[in-house]
Amino acid sequence: MLYFSRWKTVSIWAVVLLGLIFAAPNLFSQSTLDALPDWMPKRSMTLGLDLQGGSHILLAIDRQDLIDERLQSARDDIRTMLRDAKIGYTGLSGSGRTIQVRIREANEVDKAKEALNALVQPVTANLFGTGSITEMALEEPEPGLLRYTLTDEGIDYRVGTAVTQSIEVVGRRVNELGTTEPIIQRQGVDRILVQVPGLQDPQRLKDILGQTAKLTFQMVDQTMPVQEAIEGRPPAGSSVLYSQDDPPVPYLIENRVIVSGENLVDAQATFDQQTSEAVVSFRFDAKGASRFGQATQQNVGKLFAIILDNQVISAPQIREPILGGTGQISGSFTVESANDLAVLLRAGALPADLTIVEERTVGPSLGADSIAAGEIAAMIGGALVLIFMVVAYGSLGIIANLALIANVAMIIAILSVLGATLTMPGIAGIILTMGMAVDSNVIIYERVKEERRSGRSLVQSLDAGFSRALATVVDANVTTFIAAVILFYLGSGPVRGFAVTLAIGIVTTVFTAFTFTRWMIAIWLRRARPTQIPEGFVKLVPDNTSIPFMSMRKYAFTLSAILSIGTAVLFMTKDMNYGVDFLGGSLIEVQAKAPAADAGDVRARLGELNLGDVQVQEFGSQRELLIKIESQGGGDNAEQSAVEKARLALQDDYDIRRVEVVGPTVSSELAWAGTMGVIASLVAMLVYIWIRFEWQFGLGAVISTLHDVIAMVGLYVVAGIEFNLTSIAAILTIVGYSINDTVVVYDRVRENLRKYKKMPIPELLDLSMNQTLSRTVLTGLTTLLALFALYMFGGEVIASFTFAMIFGILFGTYSSVFVAGPLLILFKLRPGAAEAESKTPVPTTAQPSKP
Repeated sequence: MLYFSRWKTVSIWAVVLLGLIFAAPNLFSQSTLDALPDWMPKRSMTLGLDLQGGSHILLAIDRQDLIDERLQSARDDIRTMLRDAKIGYTGLSGSGRTIQVRIREANEVDKAKEALNALVQPVTANLFGTGSITEMALEEPEPGLLRYTLTDEGIDYRVGTAVTQSIEVVGRRVNELGTTEPIIQRQGVDRILVQVPGLQDPQRLKDILGQTAKLTFQMVDQTMPVQEAIEGRPPAGSSVLYSQDDPPVPYLIENRVIVSGENLVDAQATFDQQTSEAVVSFRFDAKGASRFGQATQQNVGKLFAIILDNQVISAPQIREPILGGTGQISGSFTVESANDLAVLLRAGALPADLTIVEERTVGPSLGADSIAAGEIAAMIGGALVLIFMVVAYGSLGIIANLALIANVAMIIAILSVLGATLTMPGIAGIILTMGMAVDSNVIIYERVKEERRSGRSLVQSLDAGFSRALATVVDANVTTFIAAVILFYLGSGPVRGFAVTLAIGIVTTVFTAFTFTRWMIAIWLRRARPTQIPEGFVKLVPDNTSIPFMSMRKYAFTLSAILSIGTAVLFMTKDMNYGVDFLGGSLIEVQAKAPAADAGDVRARLGELNLGDVQVQEFGSQRELLIKIESQGGGDNAEQSAVEKARLALQDDYDIRRVEVVGPTVSSELAWAGTMGVIASLVAMLVYIWIRFEWQFGLGAVISTLHDVIAMVGLYVVAGIEFNLTSIAAILTIVGYSINDTVVVYDRVRENLRKYKKMPIPELLDLSMNQTLSRTVLTGLTTLLALFALYMFGGEVIASFTFAMIFGILFGTYSSVFVAGPLLILFKLRPGAAEAESKTPVPTTAQPSKP
């Protein structure tokens, strides 16, 4: 196994060198990369919004708005069609999803159905014309009464079409802002995800996205005073609309639309030559110019209104016919607001209202701080792991370190080639991979030492160590990979970035452990010709330990039972500190412009806004505060209103560094997805271990891992740490790590079951635990070293995430020995063997016989 042909050597080094080459662009600036030849790779990792600043906004189509609009258009169609057919009707009305009309003459009912047949005609449901749906269904509950109802598939068709159109409109609006590489894509059935990295003014983006931008030109009804219309009833065919002024000015507007925004071909922000005020110049197409010219020619001296989203922008007087198809909109604009209106008009109107149901915004200053913290944590964590491996294994540790460097380079290369987004949790995933990647080498090295102690030669020990460790490493990493895959599919945002990094790290770890590490050891054997396995500078676990773990199982079970029951009681009696991800509401991180923030003053300011429960706490330095505003209970738009009020109240004295807003709809979905993620990962691992081992192993691994999940929940309850999306990521990662640890132990138990067919289970479990103890300690320590670096230097935002991971690693290691092992006795892995415990004395040193 330690022989490598030339083509294998070339292949291994080709993969490693490609990893180094494609990872290299991340070390250089963009100007340096531009100077390189075109054939050189220049693509670097995309930094997430939490690292470079920007906005993540999830928009939802208002289904009810589409339904109401479709019913209104259907009502107008029915009125027009029946009038054109000269059919008398009465009682044209609509409610919910239904419109009905009564035909006056019984002998004209069939004629009316024929005239209205277009309403129930199938429409093409996709671009390829291969499917069709019926938008409206006709019923006649009584003679002469025609009832048209919107079908479910008709509504879904309208929603799907609206989402497609909205993506185009939103894309044009965002691109007009001059941002770089925005991501705009459909999410689910009725939602649109907008991610704009490096955005300097997130509020402007929200303002741009929040407007439907339906522009119309309509005449002002001057037949009666507007105040009289407000106090009484407007004339038929007219409505009262208000201006954008403060206070708003009412206008009586004719419902008839002269020209709409669909007829605009261009809009630009300019300045009025006479007043030097900012205005918006527009130009109509031929049809719009003709209609506008005709209307102004017929209404010289009258007022006409320019209306945007049912608000009057301005209502100038028509002094002379406007025949050129051009004009300008004035209305007390600033330069920026005129630019924004021009952007909206050029991009076109949205087919329906879009509601912001989730927002995660990070200011550029916080992004820069996160990058610096992540780099420091990565360097310190990496250095600690590298030093530790040399201390523990000597020259073999150097080989493991070279494999680790190649491993990290390949992770970065794959992330760069895939165009994946690196987030702060993604950096945590890389650091965690650095700790866990060492595990494969530790398993191999410890196995080699065992083989050497059993009397094999050095070459035989190395060969057998790699061969026998293969199944263990694969099983352990596959179970962690399952957790990463489930985390990716059920997670969102930064959590997905963590899952992607972890999954890639697992694949590269297996490759480097069994190809690159093995090749370097083969070269070392050939060149150095050693006679003994190199020893480290410190031996953390003595050889041939014989700790009676199983004799302590009753105490361990008692302790675990007390902790589990206590956690359940606390969970039911004490409220967890749920974050906005699960409760809904808003989270705002601010930084004082003064040398120190005043939490009391901020609390008092926000208390005057009637926003409900507002929590203000110090966060990080003395200049920073974290503000939590409870869910407003008035739907998704109410959450945005609360954040806007808070921003206006604080903007003079504080910089807004981070905003997270989760509406009630999304928060319930996130809670469900998080719960299902934990359950699904446990079930998937149970199935895998059941197939690979036996049912007792699968059930034991899942129960011990569930025990770790309960302990993690207990930590969040007792410590009061905020429970949010990253907490789910921490729990699922610990699920993967814990079951990884358990599988390594179980793999040795399975091997020993084949060797010692008559050994009592408790004695066999003690033997297996002692044989894997060195690996358990070394892997735990390397992972903890990386996590401690992340906790100390990774920044406040990720500190609670890392703290929970440290606790989980410690508790997962405990459960692998004191819970997962004894459960095999409880499940009678070898029937009758448990009783042998009282008959067969346990030897002080359990040693396998020489093969």
